[in-house]
Amino acid sequence: MIRRGCSKPLASAALLSGLGLALAAGPALAQSKPGTLRVAMTAGDIPLTTGEPSQGGEGIRFMGITVYDGLTRWDLSKADRPPVIVPDLAESWAVHDDDKKVWTFRLRRGVKFHDGSEFTADAVTFNFDKLLTKSAPQYDEAQAVQGSLWDGSLASWRKIDDYTVEITTKQPDANLPYALANIFMSSPRRWEEMGRDWNKVAQKPSGTGPWRLESFKPRERADLVRNANHWDPARIPKSERLILYPMPDSNTRVAALLSGQVDWVEAPPPDAIPRLRQQKMQIVTNIYPHVWPYQLSFLDDSPFRDVRVRKAANLAIDREGLVKLLGGLAVPAKGQIDPSHPWFGRPSFDITYDPKEAMRLLAEAGYGPKKPLRLTMIISTSGSGQMQPLPMNEFIKENFKDVGIDMEFEVLDWEALRTRRRLGAWAPENKGRSGINNSTAYWDPDIGLIGPAASFMPVPLGFNWGRYKNDKADALATKAKQTFDPKEQDKVLAELHTVMVDDAMWLWVVHDLNPRAMRPNVKGFVQAQSWFQDLTSVTVE
Repeated sequence: MIRRGCSKPLASAALLSGLGLALAAGPALAQSKPGTLRVAMTAGDIPLTTGEPSQGGEGIRFMGITVYDGLTRWDLSKADRPPVIVPDLAESWAVHDDDKKVWTFRLRRGVKFHDGSEFTADAVTFNFDKLLTKSAPQYDEAQAVQGSLWDGSLASWRKIDDYTVEITTKQPDANLPYALANIFMSSPRRWEEMGRDWNKVAQKPSGTGPWRLESFKPRERADLVRNANHWDPARIPKSERLILYPMPDSNTRVAALLSGQVDWVEAPPPDAIPRLRQQKMQIVTNIYPHVWPYQLSFLDDSPFRDVRVRKAANLAIDREGLVKLLGGLAVPAKGQIDPSHPWFGRPSFDITYDPKEAMRLLAEAGYGPKKPLRLTMIISTSGSGQMQPLPMNEFIKENFKDVGIDMEFEVLDWEALRTRRRLGAWAPENKGRSGINNSTAYWDPDIGLIGPAASFMPVPLGFNWGRYKNDKADALATKAKQTFDPKEQDKVLAELHTVMVDDAMWLWVVHDLNPRAMRPNVKGFVQAQSWFQDLTSVTVE
């Protein structure tokens, strides 16, 4: 459906709608059970359990790095610095000197799946085939769709010996270790035991991760238990159980925390923060590589083909006002990348609030009172990293109205929006849509910069939803993929971001601060500067 937004005062009211009921819960009546961590997710359903989770980054956080391991992983143990890629199921890796498309991965010995079978090179090839080889008996369309975000550069793979795998990419790709942190290893034996049926595997999956999935009910809860035999003693969970509840409505999450139904909530609504603090709840935030934008269409029927329109729309947004609406749980964006990041570069287009200049640019582009600019944006009700999408979009709608832009919304749930993003702006389902409000991260170069800006990247991997094409961006993206020295790659990526901002490639709004609220007896959590978080250190006293 397409619906119109409401006035700016009502945007704040939308955020508060129903919150009175949540706050009326008063002091928590229920008590936490020691050793059990209960989490309210923003997702509307339990993420796919078979290996490649659905529900975006939140699915990876709660059903990926919990139940499974990848060949690489993010070190999420520190709060004072950005995480880095470290060995996981692969002890080491190297790109070949004479062919930069070929990598060798040395696997960790002694790792067991939850079903007791051994992790070897055969398991690695099994899992790559389940995502990319349609003729393989284990190929799974559901996992392939989710994995397409990460496996687009893989050309081939082969077992060298039981603990060595060779991976060849389609082109030289310095970012392969980043991608492999999101490709998770499922047990081949469990797939055989369940009659080679992934639907049955979903009920009893087997990974190598620090948690085992005990049971789940769609849209209700998932119960995970500690894997006391995890191969890394430092990452054996300190809690006995982890219970996940899908709660896409922010007010429901607040009520659940205050009533004692859960110990931890993702993305509490800003207006609830004072009451949560009054009730001695912990409010934890940290900077991290994440941005809340509108990805734009560059098709022939899109007004955003005109750079003047793109710049005008960026200048029309009162980001400081939006940050106030969000209770200070965000910072204004100056582009895809935060200015403190080494990839920011030196763009000349200053993304600020300048409605007069926005109106001037729109008039120059042929829009005005007699010909308002009309847009239809695809937005979500909630979801992984979407913050408070309905009131935020209503607020921006009023900003746009002030300069002569008439914006309407097509409102979807999060997973439906992700499907429409993967299809691209040219899909029949997206016809006539000017953009899609899909929050995104820049924890690795492909996700943050190369994918969105390069016309040669596959759509699911690249986030190039709108078919953006810029020769300078393509050249720099290619150069970055082929630059294996990290410091030199940083310089290339800074140049690429400069091009993206000066061309106003997207509408960038805010960087959120990744807030979560938890009860006073939740201990040991270290909030990494990442969209992903490690729950193995957390206890409930």
